[in-house]
Amino acid sequence: MKKYILFSVLSLFWAVTNAQIDRTTPPKKGPAPEINLKEPMRFELHNGLKVMVVENHKLPRVNMYLTIDNPPILQGDKAGVSDLTSGMLGKGSTSIPKDDFYEEVDFLGASINIGSQSASANCLSKYFPRILELMADAALNPHFTQEEFEKEKEQLLAGLKNEEKDVSAIATRVQLALAYGKNHPYGEITSEETVNKVSLADVEQFYRNYFVPANAYLVIIGDVDFENTKELVTTNFTPWSKAVPPSFSYSKPTDVQYTQINFVDAPNAVQSEVAVENITELKMKDDDYLHALLANRILGGGSQGRLYLNLREGKGYTYGAFSAIRDNKYSPIRFDAEAQVRNVVTDSAVVEILKEIDKIISEPVTEEELSNVKAEYAGNFVMALENPTTIAAYALNIETEDLPSDFYKTYLERLEAVSIADVQKAAQKHLTTSNARVVVVGKGSDVLKNLEKVTFKGKEVPVFYFDKYANKTEKPKYNAAIPEGMSANAVLEKYIEAIGGKAKLEAVESYAMVAEAEVQGTTLELELKKTSQDQFMQDIKVQGNSMQKQVLDGDTGYMVVQGQRKDLSPEEIAKIKEESAAFPELNYLTAGEVSLEGIEPVGDKKAYKLKITDKKTAFYDTESGLKVQEVSVEEIQGQQMQNIVGFDDYQEVSGIKFPFKLTQSMGPQNFEFTVMELKVNEGVSASDFD
Repeated sequence: MKKYILFSVLSLFWAVTNAQIDRTTPPKKGPAPEINLKEPMRFELHNGLKVMVVENHKLPRVNMYLTIDNPPILQGDKAGVSDLTSGMLGKGSTSIPKDDFYEEVDFLGASINIGSQSASANCLSKYFPRILELMADAALNPHFTQEEFEKEKEQLLAGLKNEEKDVSAIATRVQLALAYGKNHPYGEITSEETVNKVSLADVEQFYRNYFVPANAYLVIIGDVDFENTKELVTTNFTPWSKAVPPSFSYSKPTDVQYTQINFVDAPNAVQSEVAVENITELKMKDDDYLHALLANRILGGGSQGRLYLNLREGKGYTYGAFSAIRDNKYSPIRFDAEAQVRNVVTDSAVVEILKEIDKIISEPVTEEELSNVKAEYAGNFVMALENPTTIAAYALNIETEDLPSDFYKTYLERLEAVSIADVQKAAQKHLTTSNARVVVVGKGSDVLKNLEKVTFKGKEVPVFYFDKYANKTEKPKYNAAIPEGMSANAVLEKYIEAIGGKAKLEAVESYAMVAEAEVQGTTLELELKKTSQDQFMQDIKVQGNSMQKQVLDGDTGYMVVQGQRKDLSPEEIAKIKEESAAFPELNYLTAGEVSLEGIEPVGDKKAYKLKITDKKTAFYDTESGLKVQEVSVEEIQGQQMQNIVGFDDYQEVSGIKFPFKLTQSMGPQNFEFTVMELKVNEGVSASDFD
């Protein structure tokens, strides 16, 4: 009986529970949680420096951030002076030599960084007084010397030189210059010419003009005491002389009159850089600020954005496609949607990006899309609150962006209130496909023919041409006429003669090479050995450890990838045999299968294009005869990818010229190898191919 009663009670409980809760309907959202942000304590020095202090005693650490909130600075014909100033700051002071400064900061386990408009430091709280003193001393009393100036100038010029053939760097420079104009701080171009006009006196003057306390904010957060901090800041920053930066005007950026393609020819590009951009005005204090952020997030803010899902997941055009909308209280600002795409789909990618922008303007987003991005923003916001520096950043934004004091306290509430209509209205206000500038940087000989046929919404999209410094130029010319009597064999013979002659090349029985490349601060080492007996060894090492090794010895061979060995297939052996020849051009001469396809630009040079096989093309400088590039097509995960190897900086070894600079590009990966050692007919033994 008791058992029966128990089951009856449980059955009744189950029935009542299910009657009260309908699990097929999601629970209603509760009110947005209230955000309690700790208000920073504030004070201001007589020179205008505003200071905010947030005490947080959870960890014995302190973070310091000095921000000088000046309007954008136009550097003019001395563009680069800001970079040089940043490079020279933070290297000691007039009272502490650079080496002593670095040594003390390192000994205290701290870090100090100073730029032309900012400074920051972090340390253990017990060293806070000294680190604050060092940061203030280095920031307010910099030791500018001619020697350091020359070092920084040399580094800046070297960086600019490296960017000359960097397609991504060219694309970014042109996108900004065309969007804002070269007479705007955000669009001006730093070049070798402008940097060479900068003197040490210009750096000193720039520092005096703009590193001033009128618009300066110092935020200190961590294990500190407010009164003690106030005393330390007053002592160290009161010597900062009161001053206001000079004011000037610059051109206001505007959109183009109609949608157009602005094309920059980059003959060495392995893929096209595509950006669709327009100018808008958005400030953090605007009512539609959050609406615009959510619209951009749905369009292209991440791997779930429409651009990514379309161009990568749907079409396979690219590794990623994204968009960004920015805010700026001083100037109209740029919205852009970007992707790096395969040459063959450049025109299609342009159309798809325009379609996605037009769709978010003309059609409401879905409830699911809006709900997902709201959840993402809310999650990121809540997680960021765990970081004490977030509080400091929020406090600084309220001060500098003229935000209401409860801007962040009501953030989640305002986020939740954004409607589908709000998102569409923001997209209509801040994005456009009627006045969009489409900037394409790519290999014109591959992409321009189709790019000139692009239509959108029934209208032809006109193409205008620019150089890599955003100057308007003429349409590039391709397929120059081949000189009479020139043939594939003539090109090969000219190359063979240029590097040393047939007799010397045939006398080479082996050679060994070691080259290095820097990849994100890590040294990549390439060791290569070849013989005239179909022997080949290539070993790629990272920090001395072999990551990938290929070995061929006649008709057998193997590959080792991260310790895993695999014997080569007959097809792989045949392919490596082609690469194993010390000078494959000797074989091309007798093969009779090589054809001369035309003349194309490669970098700044014109080159004969030789079709070696259906999947391999080689380019030879029309003037010097030297090989400048090889392009091969490989299939990776079902997609055809171009593998491009550039050859430069030819140097003579044993009477033969070898390229000492090898640049390899595949997809988004670029490696620039510098040959460190090269030996002819020595340094190779039979054991290298075991």
